[in-house]
Amino acid sequence: MTTATPHPSNEVTADWVDLSPVPGAAESFAHHGLAFTAAGELLAFHAGQLVAIDPHGTVTRCSDPGLTEGHGLTLVHEGEEERVWIADPGFAIACGSGTGDGLLPPTFGLGLDFVRTPGRVVQTTVAGDVVRELATPPADHDDKPGPFAPYAPTSVAVDEVRLGGSGDIWVADGYGSNVVHRYDADGRHLATLTGAAGGGRFDCPHFVFIDRRPGKSPELYVTDRGNARLAVYDLDGEFLRLAGESVLDSPSGLVAWEGNLVVVELSGRLTLLDLDDQLVGHLGDDLQAAARPGWPNAWDEDRRARRPDDLRPGLLNSPHAAAVDTQGRLVVAEWVIGGRYTSWRPTSPTT
Repeated sequence: MTTATPHPSNEVTADWVDLSPVPGAAESFAHHGLAFTAAGELLAFHAGQLVAIDPHGTVTRCSDPGLTEGHGLTLVHEGEEERVWIADPGFAIACGSGTGDGLLPPTFGLGLDFVRTPGRVVQTTVAGDVVRELATPPADHDDKPGPFAPYAPTSVAVDEVRLGGSGDIWVADGYGSNVVHRYDADGRHLATLTGAAGGGRFDCPHFVFIDRRPGKSPELYVTDRGNARLAVYDLDGEFLRLAGESVLDSPSGLVAWEGNLVVVELSGRLTLLDLDDQLVGHLGDDLQAAARPGWPNAWDEDRRARRPDDLRPGLLNSPHAAAVDTQGRLVVAEWVIGGRYTSWRPTSPTT
């Protein structure tokens, strides 16, 4: 379904991807990252599978990399090869009998099964073959345990050598110990950021992103979701500033788009910031979504979780991840049973 967007230079397409070819996707609680390849293929993760989607929104293949969840997907280039870093927090949720182990927050509703495995960060080919894995980081920092401590990584950012970087790998332990780890290109652990030396201790550092937009020096952004703000560092891990305070509600992901920084806000919108971290505007704004019973899903008559039947085109219920292709198309995936994709496509040349 294609409709006009409030932004006059873009066209929004709701339900951009048909996930019916993906085994188990309809019953899975979508909770994944996104990454575009140079050829415009979108990589996602549903029901334990790395899923490839063509530029028309059609699923072209599924592979099983042996992971529980592809919560964070980051595409990098190593020589002539494209590789994918995957942050697997080690848990997944699906519709079922509701016989999980009782660790689910009550807002998830009933009738959901829960799977828990150790957290991992792996690198795969775009076909889903694992080629390397980072060692579990040390726990010698000031722990502030999250719901799945001690280690449940949620995102990866790489300071790519091809872009003039060091090759360092940054890992957000957003659901584990609420810290960000730094590794060198060979996988040696170098340091841990807790937030305490900057604006204050992280509370769910959900996503890490290296911002290389023209007009500024490269910087590391951390979505400090529980504190409703962004923490910004240089690429040596030195604190620079906080951003988005009093503007952001639930920052969960980041991507650069049309010169702006798009902040994916889980509670129901995209927030656009300029080069100075100032508010530009919002897309898909529906901050009332999170107040609905059973959010991000709905409840049936037995108060068991089910996919909502009132998801509205152009409005976001629970956006979780975003990616931008080489043609300037912005795609957003939502945290909801069965998954949901929305695409914003420029109708005028991207500058």
